[in-house]
Amino acid sequence: MIPEADLELGQLRLLDVDNRVVIPVDTHIRFVVTGADVIHDWAIPSLGVKIDCVPGRLNQTSVMVQREGVFYGQCSEICGVYHGFMPIVVEAVSTEKYLT
Repeated sequence: MIPEADLELGQLRLLDVDNRVVIPVDTHIRFVVTGADVIHDWAIPSLGVKIDCVPGRLNQTSVMVQREGVFYGQCSEICGVYHGFMPIVVEAVSTEKYLT
């Protein structure tokens, strides 16, 4: 999460991150997730993705994004004191831009 003092014009408070997950469009993408400390829930509603991240287990889900854009999500599990401050950002770009 980007601290409020470091936000630039156009960035969303409590939703933008330092490092986005960048994926190509029109490509089958498989996300493999796990937890390190407690159960988390990796959720991006606009992509139809919600998967539990459980310590000691690997879970997987797949997506195929058909348009470029930025998709926002959050951890949707009550996993600790900073639960509300765990944003996820996936950026879908063209295959040409992804390869450069």
